[in-house]
Amino acid sequence: MNDRERFIATVLGEPVDRPVYWLNWGPWPTTWQRWEREGKPAEVTDHRSFMDPDQVLLPVPMNTGPCPRIPRTVLEEDDEYVVFFDSWGIKRRDIKGQESMSAFLEFPVKDRRDWEAYKEQYLNPDDPRRLEGNWREVAWDWMAKGWPVQLGYYPDGGVFGAFRWLMGDEAGLIAFHTMPDLVHEIMDHITDIYLTVWEKAVKEVRADLVHMWEDLCYRGGPLMSPKTWNAFIGPNYRRIKAFMDRHDIRVLSVDTDGNPDRLAAPMIETGVNFLFPLEVAAGCDINAWQQKYPALAYMGGIDKRVLAQGPVAIDRELDRIRPAVEKGGYIPDLDHLVPDDVSWENYVYYVTALKRMVGK
Repeated sequence: MNDRERFIATVLGEPVDRPVYWLNWGPWPTTWQRWEREGKPAEVTDHRSFMDPDQVLLPVPMNTGPCPRIPRTVLEEDDEYVVFFDSWGIKRRDIKGQESMSAFLEFPVKDRRDWEAYKEQYLNPDDPRRLEGNWREVAWDWMAKGWPVQLGYYPDGGVFGAFRWLMGDEAGLIAFHTMPDLVHEIMDHITDIYLTVWEKAVKEVRADLVHMWEDLCYRGGPLMSPKTWNAFIGPNYRRIKAFMDRHDIRVLSVDTDGNPDRLAAPMIETGVNFLFPLEVAAGCDINAWQQKYPALAYMGGIDKRVLAQGPVAIDRELDRIRPAVEKGGYIPDLDHLVPDDVSWENYVYYVTALKRMVGK
C-alpha cells in the first residue's frame, strides 16, 4: 500500500498492510536547541525524515484565511518580550527565549461594526488572490507520489478555530449568548470561504480529507455544551460534509486539544470520523475511546511526558497503547509537541521503538 491508501484504509476501518507510522508531532524550538547541544547529528535536520516515516497529511497551500494576508508586525520589543500583530490581526505578547503560549492582548472583532469592516477588508470568498501560487503543481506532485492530500489547515481552517481568532475565547463564548446572530453570521461566512475555495480546488486536484483545526477543549472538557455545538457549529459541519460527499472525500478530521468526550457524539453526527490528538494529561485513554466511540479513527494518544522518563517508561507507554494499535483505526503518535525535558537519546529510543511496534 502507498501512504495515501494506508491512511484512508486506517481511518475507514479497512484492512491495511501495517499501522501508519507518522511521527506527526515535532519538538518545541527549545527542545530542538537542547538536542543540538546533546549531539544530534548535523545531517538530521528535522524530527521525522531520519526514521523514514510514512508521509503525513499535506494541506493544499491555498489561502482560506485573511486575504490579503496580514504580515506579522512587531509593535514593541525588549530583552524579555515582543508584542506583535499576527496573521489574523491579533495583538499578542510573547516571552522571548523560552516556550510558552502567547498572551492575547486584543482581538480584531468586538462587535458587528468591527466584523463588517474586517469582512470587507479580508474575508471576500471570491478574492482571486486566494488561488495565487503553485498549489496545483504541488498537489499534483503529491498525488503522483501516493501521498495523502488535505483541504484545511492550521491556523486558517476551522469553524470555531477561525471564530476565536476574530473575537477571542472569552468574548467569543460570551457572544454565543449575547450576540448569537453575529456568531452565526461569522461562522457561516467563514464556512462560505472554505467551500468557495475548496470547490475550485477539487476541480484540479484530488483531496483525501477535509481538516478542521478547532482546539475547542481543555483539560476539563469542551469550551461549549453539545447543545451549543449543535446550534452553531454542527450546521456548518453538515455543509462541509455535503461538499465532501459530492466529491467523494471520505475523511473529516478534527484537531482539538484537551478532552472532547462531551462533543464526540455531536461530532460523529455531523460527519467527523478522524480525531486527534487525545491528550493523556486531559484524561484521554485511546483504548477507552475506541470502546466508547468505534465510529471514530484516531491519531495521537501516546503520553508525550513519558519520553522524559527514559526507556522503561517509554516501553510501558507503548505497551499500554498496543491493544489500540492491534485493534486498528488508530495512528499511534504523541499527544502533542515534544517538550524540552526530553533528551535526544530518549527521543531516538521512542521513535525507534514505535517503528518496531508498527512493523515498518
